[in-house]
Amino acid sequence: MCGIAGMVYDDIAAPVDPDRLLEMCRTLSHRGPDDEGMYVTENAGLAVRRLAIVDVPAGRQPVCDEDRTIHAVLNGEIYNHRKLRDELARRGHRFRSSTDSEVIPHLYEEYGPDFVKRLEGMFAIALWDEVRQQLILCRDRAGIKPLYYALPRHGVVFGSEMRAVLAAGVSTTVDLQALSNYFSLMYVPGPGSIYREIRRLPPATVMVWRPDGYRIRRYWDLRETSRRHDLSPRRAEAKLRELLADSVDQQLSADVPLGFFLSGGIDSSSVVAMASQLRPDETLRTFTVGFADRSYDERREAALLARHLGTSHLEVVVEPRAEDVVDRISPIFDEPFADPSIVPTYYLCELARRHVTVALSGDGGDELFAGYHTYKADKLARYYRLLPRPVVERFAPALLRFMPASHRRASFDFKARRFVENALEQPGRSHYLWRVVFREGQKARLLQPDLYAELSDSYETHEQHHLAGVRFDRLTRFQYTDANVYLVDNVLTKIDRLSMAHSLEVRVPLLTTPLIEFAFSLPGRVKMPRYRTKRLLRNAMAAALPRRITAMGKRGFNAPLPRWLTEQFRPLVDEYLSREVLRRHGYLRPEEVEQWVDRHMNRTGEHSREIWSLLMFSLWVEEHKAYR
Repeated sequence: MCGIAGMVYDDIAAPVDPDRLLEMCRTLSHRGPDDEGMYVTENAGLAVRRLAIVDVPAGRQPVCDEDRTIHAVLNGEIYNHRKLRDELARRGHRFRSSTDSEVIPHLYEEYGPDFVKRLEGMFAIALWDEVRQQLILCRDRAGIKPLYYALPRHGVVFGSEMRAVLAAGVSTTVDLQALSNYFSLMYVPGPGSIYREIRRLPPATVMVWRPDGYRIRRYWDLRETSRRHDLSPRRAEAKLRELLADSVDQQLSADVPLGFFLSGGIDSSSVVAMASQLRPDETLRTFTVGFADRSYDERREAALLARHLGTSHLEVVVEPRAEDVVDRISPIFDEPFADPSIVPTYYLCELARRHVTVALSGDGGDELFAGYHTYKADKLARYYRLLPRPVVERFAPALLRFMPASHRRASFDFKARRFVENALEQPGRSHYLWRVVFREGQKARLLQPDLYAELSDSYETHEQHHLAGVRFDRLTRFQYTDANVYLVDNVLTKIDRLSMAHSLEVRVPLLTTPLIEFAFSLPGRVKMPRYRTKRLLRNAMAAALPRRITAMGKRGFNAPLPRWLTEQFRPLVDEYLSREVLRRHGYLRPEEVEQWVDRHMNRTGEHSREIWSLLMFSLWVEEHKAYR
């Protein structure tokens, strides 16, 4: 795992400033504390910070071909590099090390920009072809590893995180539509960023940049996956076990200590159980985060599996400090990001890094195997819409007014209110709205009037994927949208930034290409018959896991945020959401923010997600001095 950065000018006579390139690179030191490398020619420069995982002593970057005219840097891991190396060696290519990154320039020699199609792994790659004056940027299929870029006059700059692009001197303007999207989703969805001038390279795409222009094209698309209706549930379970075994086995390869995140849920438990079968003579290391509040705590289930498999198990109980949020957690993200699980994930990564350099997680299982409660809500809404209009438009909403607000995890009143508010929308919009924090009408009152006037509906960030997935069945179509937005821009962004902040590589074996394609080839009824979420994965792993694990429903990686905001985070709320601070920022209406805060603190409403989103935005504005 590494951090990469670079810049290229369209004029061969315009020299790259090595000092500026070094400054960009060193903003990413946390991603690669073990080594630093640069390649600079007249108008191009590549830089890398390395976290040594494979071929620790010799695997330096940038890497190049035999003629030293093609140079590349890699952030991530290429899991099939040994197979590729053997194929390339038979074609006459010579290698200087056994590191995975060295196959890249040689593959490019053989296949040009299409080399990326032959890679299996998690990666963001930059490659400079000196002879053709051509820059290649590409990302892995699932979007596990990030890559940002900007196109200032006369060139292109890029980096693994936005801070590297900012260090290149790119001028920035807050993108107000991105800001609106953030307040709906708690994150900024791609391909844009919080700044108009900086973009994300989308997953499964390759950018080819030349002095006369650039183009971005997809090299892989889930919509092209062949549909399979020939597998019985039992054969599908066997195939899933086979693919999971191959994926986990591939990702157990490392020349440094390796462990596992273990939540007690079916996804991470499946990964650990499969690894235990593949390495029966090894004692695996597992790490769990928990809370004193039992309604949020999963340590009991994680400990059960750890005993069942005989792992060396460590856990941390999180009671965060306010100063950690301000000084250590919020600054990790270069744009507003408010998923509440960033707090426990931060401490989990901190714990794991004390013992290992690589950790495997269960991320991606909900999107592939239909684990979210939202999928059950989608199915239930189809029948709810058939009820008499007086029932759904007047009677059900009236009942909710008598329901007291609860601060407990995923409380019934929260789910009921969310369902009744959104179930009558069109299916694509209602699926989007299950997760929305601030709806359009609420944002119109929250944001300063001149700010909101020209903004479009944030549903557009999801609608394009819902429309593109029309060939899938209902459930798989929702999964397709989630895989393209929530998974990439929330789940994977979160785990990348927080793990890399601790120089910890996190691998996601559920998101290999064969597993993704298999999951999306299956009809929805195989993945979620009736209302039984993740049934295929549960049945596939039933023989390897305790029944308590396979029978446990989806709980989600949530944190006791409602209590934290009234206790240890209350001073942050009072300071950063004060009228004085909000007026200085110039984005939000202080009187509207006060109402959200008062309702939560007085327990007349549960508004922890709204307040947390506002708080994290205010912290970001202060950190980056992004005042209007």
